[in-house]
Amino acid sequence: MLDLVLAQAVNGLVLGFVYVLIAVGLSVIFGLLGIVNFAHGAFFALGAYFTVSLQAQFGWWAVLLAPFAVGVVGALVELTLIRRLYGREPLTVIVLTFALALFLEALIRLAWGTRSYPFSPPPFLRGFLEYGPFLITQYRLAVVVVTVLLLALLWLLLVRTPFGRILRAGSRDPEMVGLLGINFPRVLTGAFGLGCLLAGVAGVLAAPLWSVTPSMAAGAIMPAFVVVTIGGLGSYGGAILAGLMVGLVTGLAVQFWPEASSAAMYGLMALVLLLRPRGLLGERWERFE
Repeated sequence: MLDLVLAQAVNGLVLGFVYVLIAVGLSVIFGLLGIVNFAHGAFFALGAYFTVSLQAQFGWWAVLLAPFAVGVVGALVELTLIRRLYGREPLTVIVLTFALALFLEALIRLAWGTRSYPFSPPPFLRGFLEYGPFLITQYRLAVVVVTVLLLALLWLLLVRTPFGRILRAGSRDPEMVGLLGINFPRVLTGAFGLGCLLAGVAGVLAAPLWSVTPSMAAGAIMPAFVVVTIGGLGSYGGAILAGLMVGLVTGLAVQFWPEASSAAMYGLMALVLLLRPRGLLGERWERFE
């Protein structure tokens, strides 16, 4: 029994790391732009589809280009659509991003069809690792390692680089950043592209774990919003903690209460919000209140 619990807990944590990447990208976009991006799941799906196409055409190493392709698409979306709505009613942006999600999903169906694309891990990551009661596939372990490295790199970007300092300052006082002579619209484009790139990375990592279908966009966006809500809007640390919690709860529910597995994360969200209405690590954001 204990071995089964540990195995499901490990699988749940791997799922949680995928949720973390999606949610952190969503937090980056909200933290700087103040936009609740309903199209974020579509960028996640684009990452998976780009992975399938690039691997089939150019081999495994070309897969590394998929997240950057998603980031470029996100930057173009910000330049052509999102930028026109800054300062307008929040409902307008919500409607636009929801329509964008539907449009991107329709484009995916047009380009790749509606069928499911099976996608296997690289040959060098097939197999299992066993340590005591823990049993995990090599690929799932690789997902954890890659996610931790990316989160560390993101932390370094936000804390140790000029671009990261501008991002953090702009999330609190964009007018002051503009008065310092910084091209803030370009920073906003970079932030939106970065958030979409992180969603693309999650799509790359999830391709061998999930069925690559157009509906995977909807399957990713709701858990991402749940994670962001539990962790606290705009909180990167909160998104990491909440993502792991959601993955763990979902993984255990799948094993011991399958009928409630899809509702388990919502129950966790309700419990957290009753105790912490701003989320686990949420702060007061004067710009958006």
